[in-house]
Amino acid sequence: MSDRTLSRAGGLLDVPAWNAYRDWFRGRWAEGGRVAWGTAIGHLVVGLLAFAAVVSFDLGSLPIGGSLIGFLYVLAVAGTLYLATAPPAEPYLAWLDERWMTSDVDKLLIVLGHVSLGFFVFAVALGLPFNGLVNSLRSVFFFTAVYAMMVLALNLHWGYTGVFNIGIAAFMAVGVYAMAILSGPTEAGVAGVAGLGLPLPVAIVGGVLAAAFVGLLAALPALRLRADYFAIVTVAFSEIVRLTLTSQTFQEFTIPFTGIETGTGGAGGISMPVNPIRHLFFDGGDPALLGSVLFPVFRDLRVQLIPPGSSWLGIVPLPEFTLDLAVNPPVIVGVAYLFVLAGGVALFYVLLVRVGNSPFGRVLKAIREDEQVAEALGKDTRRFKIVAFMFGCGLMGLGGIMWHGSQGFTNPGAFRPIITFYVWVALIIGGAGSNTGSVLGGALFASLLWEGPTYLRRVVTNYVSFGDTPNAFPAAVSPFLEGEVLPFLAFLLDNVSALRFILVGVLLVWLMQRRPEGLLGHRKEEAAAVPLARPATRSDGGGGDE
Repeated sequence: MSDRTLSRAGGLLDVPAWNAYRDWFRGRWAEGGRVAWGTAIGHLVVGLLAFAAVVSFDLGSLPIGGSLIGFLYVLAVAGTLYLATAPPAEPYLAWLDERWMTSDVDKLLIVLGHVSLGFFVFAVALGLPFNGLVNSLRSVFFFTAVYAMMVLALNLHWGYTGVFNIGIAAFMAVGVYAMAILSGPTEAGVAGVAGLGLPLPVAIVGGVLAAAFVGLLAALPALRLRADYFAIVTVAFSEIVRLTLTSQTFQEFTIPFTGIETGTGGAGGISMPVNPIRHLFFDGGDPALLGSVLFPVFRDLRVQLIPPGSSWLGIVPLPEFTLDLAVNPPVIVGVAYLFVLAGGVALFYVLLVRVGNSPFGRVLKAIREDEQVAEALGKDTRRFKIVAFMFGCGLMGLGGIMWHGSQGFTNPGAFRPIITFYVWVALIIGGAGSNTGSVLGGALFASLLWEGPTYLRRVVTNYVSFGDTPNAFPAAVSPFLEGEVLPFLAFLLDNVSALRFILVGVLLVWLMQRRPEGLLGHRKEEAAAVPLARPATRSDGGGGDE
């Protein structure tokens, strides 16, 4: 095992003093017998005294007595001993390190596998049936897929071209609303507005082209500006789109020269076409051919592992045990749509990889590195930037359509500017300039920052009764200062959705300190078709960066 692997396996154990302590502890632990047990018990005693000093306030006020404190203490000591000795973790971390360095596919599998494992643990802790477990994973991977698509589109703007776009939500909205208007029925419903009645594939293409065209309108005058001023323009443009969608003027209007009446629906929103995947499973309210085959199979899917009347060696009776793997039809439809989203992510990924490796993509990377040098080489950088911006906006429109296409309804509130903030956070996590990093950033944002805190709150409140929850922060802090912990914890868990932003802020600060380029943003792709680095020689020591 290499030194670098050992260092990574240690993770946060790179502090010299900690390394010395860890080596001393491992030496004592390796001796076994009285020395090992004496060392462990000594740590338990010292840890107990330190922990008691920290939490020496009114423990009797806790409704569950000292059991929570005892549990936390045992957890802290076990974690410390695990980090100090870590015999099972080091081979596992070394294996992860080796697989992580192997290929991008392994990186994706590692992240998605750990996300699945984490939410499987949440589902078990919540006591969810198999149907609930599948639905939980479906929800997490739904957001993973849609954020991955949006981050990939943004990566074309910022990671490839260096164009600062803060109007992502606006281009999503243009694509979604254009698709809804084009595919809507020609007769207005009870609460909807009339559409043009075009087939869904035509409407999807129309939505993508509309987003690209609006991107052209924004880029033509604005790309004359510097990057930071262009960012301000995209923010203003995003607000213009949102206010247009909520305007009563455009709620219902007549298309000039055609006399066709349609509209955006205003603040009330607009109906979306029925999820096409649902048509594969349902014909109206009844199951279609695919549904009639799959629904009974998964509705009655149960495996009897221990039949009734079984016994061990014919002596000890065993309890009956049946593994319930039943899944409801709505979850089956949702999982099927998830495969469509996965195909969309793969399409975005392959498309951007091919663009990045093409002559067009190499010019974009040259613009990103130094636009003036690219101009000096005879490239019309403004034209390249406009085309790239239109292409990225079209992808954002398509991503928005796939995001909201399964919901049957949308309104301007779904395209708030904070969606743009979320996509940028995911891009920062994964690293700009890396397509694999974009997918990883989307997965980590959706699981760790978006769905994870909510599930953690459900798990904690499922096992711990916190009593009355304070309705304001001062009401939660006052008991905490007097030694009552539970009201403060209850307040934190009740406001976990808002606390996501604090978690996002902490993560961003940590990334800026430890890895400002993101998880995979350090991988710089060359703009030239051939490597330009000078070949390594024996005299200069050789070796080059990745």
